Formats: sequence, C-alpha cells, structure tokens
Amino acid sequence: MVLAKRTSKNQLTLPKAVVEAVGVADDYDVACENGRIVLTPVHPEAAAMVRRRLAELGITESAVADAVAWARQE
Repeated sequence: MVLAKRTSKNQLTLPKAVVEAVGVADDYDVACENGRIVLTPVHPEAAAMVRRRLAELGITESAVADAVAWARQE
C-alpha cells in the first residue's frame, strides 16, 4: 500500500509506482464506490482514434446505433 496525502486544496499527488503500474494518463474518471474513491485512467485520444477508423471504414453513427439496437434484441 502507498499513501497519498490530500492538500488543503483537495489535491493528491499520485505515487510514481501507482502511475507506472496503470500507465500514465492526464485524465482520470473519478467515482465513489462503497466509501472508496476510485480513479480510472481515461485516454481521450483512444476515442478519437476509434472515430477516425470508423470514418475511414465509412461506418456512420446511425449504422453503429442500428448495430447496437440489433444486438440488444432478444
């Protein structure tokens, strides 16, 4: 276990070992689960890469919505 101290401005410095274990990210999703603060690294550039690839393949947003609706059918 590694401790991180909260500052008077509610800021934390993430320990180097923790960041190295999960990978470096500039943004984190923050959630409260069962009395714990859970930080999940978010990589916004990953979503942009997916959008670019879908555009390259000619897959539209409506086609994705249709595929999701089809997959959710019982």
